[in-house]
Amino acid sequence: MHRNRGSFGRNCTETMSCRWGTELWDQFDNLEKHTHWGIEFVERYTKFVKERSEIEISYAKQIRNLSKKYQPKKNSREEDEYKYTSCRAFLMTLNELNDYAGQHEVIAENLTTHIICELTRYIQELKAERKSHFHDGRRAQQHIENSWKQLESSKRRFERDCKEADRAQQYFDKIDADINVTKADVEKARQQAQLKHQVAEDSKNEYLTYLQKFNKEQNEHYYSLIPHIFQKIQEMEEKRIEKVGESMKTYAEVNRKVLPIVSKCLDGMTNAAASIEPTMVSSLVVESFKSGFEPPGDVEVEDYSLSMRRTVSESSYLNSRGEGKPSRSNSRGKLWPFKRNKVRTTPSVHNTLSLKLGSGPEDCSHLPPEQRRKKLQAKINDINKELQKEVDQRDALTKMKDVYVKNPHMGDPNSVDPRLEEIGQDIDKLELDSRKYEAWLLEVETRLAEKSDPHRRQSGLYDSNATTPVNNNCAPVNRESPDGSYTEDHSTEHHLKSRSTDFDDDFDDEDPLPTIGTCKSLYPFEGQNEGTISMAEGELLYVIEEDKGDGWTRVRRNEDEEGYVPTSYIKVFFDTNAKGAMTYI
Repeated sequence: MHRNRGSFGRNCTETMSCRWGTELWDQFDNLEKHTHWGIEFVERYTKFVKERSEIEISYAKQIRNLSKKYQPKKNSREEDEYKYTSCRAFLMTLNELNDYAGQHEVIAENLTTHIICELTRYIQELKAERKSHFHDGRRAQQHIENSWKQLESSKRRFERDCKEADRAQQYFDKIDADINVTKADVEKARQQAQLKHQVAEDSKNEYLTYLQKFNKEQNEHYYSLIPHIFQKIQEMEEKRIEKVGESMKTYAEVNRKVLPIVSKCLDGMTNAAASIEPTMVSSLVVESFKSGFEPPGDVEVEDYSLSMRRTVSESSYLNSRGEGKPSRSNSRGKLWPFKRNKVRTTPSVHNTLSLKLGSGPEDCSHLPPEQRRKKLQAKINDINKELQKEVDQRDALTKMKDVYVKNPHMGDPNSVDPRLEEIGQDIDKLELDSRKYEAWLLEVETRLAEKSDPHRRQSGLYDSNATTPVNNNCAPVNRESPDGSYTEDHSTEHHLKSRSTDFDDDFDDEDPLPTIGTCKSLYPFEGQNEGTISMAEGELLYVIEEDKGDGWTRVRRNEDEEGYVPTSYIKVFFDTNAKGAMTYI
């Protein structure tokens, strides 16, 4: 095995010491074909690198488009989802993927700059150099061929002259031996033979001269000129091979150069995955969807053996109208906590809050207390940010006006006044909105505090003045509507108990609820949902159950028609002298 390795080493040494000029002196055409193939190989390798560069660009583009496709859209629900650690980790992964795509663009750029452009320029130089070397080789070959042709021509001429001199000599000998031929003819034949011999001698000398010249040129051609040209071609080929090797090395280095950054991108993806905290996500879910309501209380026993009205806990799943009582309206008891709230349209008047398109009332009264508090707080924060921007802009314009006043050539101070006035109006409007939202926030925080303090909540039932007309234009949010909402005011359970016991002696299950006052409708209302009643504008109705904080009042039109209407749609007058009125006050 060592012997073979040594033999291989000697072969390599011999191969490296070989010179095309001496070893391939007669292979001009084959060398021309080989060098042409070498240029085609460089062109083929350049095409390969170019296609690889195009693949990298296309791949990077697709990766970037993929990252962009899954980026959160502005002002969309997806943007809110990125408060969760898993969503933020996904966003970090998308950003790292975008950087990863950038590294493939770097690969394509470096391949183009360091290989494609370099080899394209080199191929042009290689073609020109090859053309020059083989042009010199053809010219040398043509020269030696012309010299050979001259030698052949002089040789044929020498041969021809020798034959003519020999014929002239034979003719002279024949004439000289003939006794009948005159002396003059013999002399003429002798002179002609001498002339032919002289011509043959001159041809011989010319032939020898051309022969000597050809041998000299041939020796120079095959031992000096051709080796020199072939050596240049050999050097050109070795340089070409070395250039291809350098390009291949550069190709690998271009890919290796981006590996540290690609590794950092992958590390970033790993760190993003490690940043996911399930417990934190669970806490955010509680924070996002916590309503602030308390679970419903126990359902109380309803004893049908006694002649009394059914008493139902208002905090139970059944509504406060009584399930066992024969219905005189089109409503039935429903499980309010599990019924989706249906959106109603309220009128837009000076004291009634308008609905934003698809977003609920402006005071967020359609939301549960906790959600309403967070929504109002976020709105106040946005208003304060906008207010600060307007204030900063006003200060900047004020400084600009001062500069104009001190330097009139820079501008007209009066030109700033319209914008200052406009900004002042915007600031006033924002401050008004801020106070409005702060009042609503104070209201909901107060209600949440009352809910957490049972004694305070119970005492609050008796704070209102029964003789004062009530016009609730801002619907409270502590209870929801009879068409599928939920109440958090558990103090009404005790309230209903007292009302039921007070009237057990006077009314049985068949008797209607007593009126506690009257009301006048301010706006028309279509009671399309179960448990509601329609009314026309200006219509007078009897109040049989006051608003418990959910924005709905129970009224009766006649003995068979009763239901709930929005408290903000009516003006209520409680009658303190009415039978049973004190039960509700």
